[in-house]
Amino acid sequence: MTRPQQAPDPTASPFNLDNEDRYLRWREQKLLDYPETLGDLLVEINDPRNLSESEHAALLQLCRKANMALYFSKTGTDPDPEIPLSLGRRFGLHDLNHNWLADESGLTSLTVRDEGVRQNYIPYTNRAINWHTDGYYNAANRQIRALNLHVVQQAAHGGHNALLDHELAYVLLRDKNPAYIRALMHPRVLTIPARIDAGGTVARKAVTGPVFSILPSGDLHMRYTIRVNNVIWADDPLSREALAYLEEILHSDSPYIFRGRLESGMGLLSNNVLHDRAAFTDDAKHKRHYYRARYFNRLASTSIADTYKL
Repeated sequence: MTRPQQAPDPTASPFNLDNEDRYLRWREQKLLDYPETLGDLLVEINDPRNLSESEHAALLQLCRKANMALYFSKTGTDPDPEIPLSLGRRFGLHDLNHNWLADESGLTSLTVRDEGVRQNYIPYTNRAINWHTDGYYNAANRQIRALNLHVVQQAAHGGHNALLDHELAYVLLRDKNPAYIRALMHPRVLTIPARIDAGGTVARKAVTGPVFSILPSGDLHMRYTIRVNNVIWADDPLSREALAYLEEILHSDSPYIFRGRLESGMGLLSNNVLHDRAAFTDDAKHKRHYYRARYFNRLASTSIADTYKL
């Protein structure tokens, strides 16, 4: 008879500041053989709707190490929504966030919109989007743990992305000053004000919470946006210093920041890592179209317990 696995203890997490020895053991394993280039994150696959065991294993290994993996498939500009949805299910992602601007499938089609309500939101324009994690404005019980992207069609020019494992952001901050982590774990450090619709109705209540938090599994979650409008940060010296250092990291040439452009048939699997998007230009033949899938659960088998010996 199989012995039931002991439930994780969040207080034993290496992300808990009281666990210095555990953190140092985790940090050593985390940084060992960490990917050095965007190409190190890339796995060539045939069809995301039907992953082979070896393709799944290669993607899983990268997600365990870097909380993300990139794939290059043979689907090209095929717009079948089952491409990203099937891939998500293969990694245990079922709790899809059907946000109010999503397609019927639950996916969000990120493409330029010139009319309707979507044109008022930056993801549906060709403008740059600064560093963030997805769902930073969601309530605590609806946080986005996994974010997947699939490219149907890339823009004619631009649209590059930058990616940073949120665990590496944590490492860089904690190594600089552990007090920065304490400040960014404060439950009132980041507030996103309420969203009021055209009629004056509160469409979404104000949301207040931490930047870094520890999940029941002991894993790290990050909620962040670099935006300067419609965001309220704790106004104390330590919080300001921590946020300034995080922004310095994001604007640096850190070897842990991966930059590049995904092409048609390519995609990203991730535990909602930090990312941005450069501005882009469409033309008649190249109208940028990404599928975005947001999930309330993490990629299966990528937790600390699955990955590290602590």
